[in-house]
Amino acid sequence: MEYRDLYDENRNLTGEKIAKNAPVPAGRYYITVMVFIENSKGEILLQQRSKEKGGAWATTGGHPKSGETSKIGMCTEIKEEIGIDVNQDELTLFKTIKTEDDFVDYYYLKKDLDIKDVKFEDGEVQDVRWFTKSEIESMIKDGTFFFYHIDPYQDFIKFKQNI
Repeated sequence: MEYRDLYDENRNLTGEKIAKNAPVPAGRYYITVMVFIENSKGEILLQQRSKEKGGAWATTGGHPKSGETSKIGMCTEIKEEIGIDVNQDELTLFKTIKTEDDFVDYYYLKKDLDIKDVKFEDGEVQDVRWFTKSEIESMIKDGTFFFYHIDPYQDFIKFKQNI
């Protein structure tokens, strides 16, 4: 059984845990992480979610396991979903938002990855590709980009304009 740590409204650890997919108690929060991986050509690595998960294209993300920090959890998710080892020092946190039941950390990773080195997680990912900004914007318009990652993607574009 996989567990997640719970936090209070100020993101302080409470010492409480919940099982993966369990409802979050009122006044408690968990951590969600996502990363925008960009290569030296300015392309963004996206993964196509499995057919069971709707088949949309999205960025890599998930939830740190109990005992993991946000950055370590992000490294774990990258390894689990696309089979790539990343050092937490390579990740740049560029935004955190608070929702009704989680804190969502958006990370940036500048890394040239060879698609041949990517290994998909069974049941999670069915394909991985590099995309240009214009391709992603077309995917947003035609509905093939994961709906819940549109706002984070827009925040990423704003972040990129300031670095």
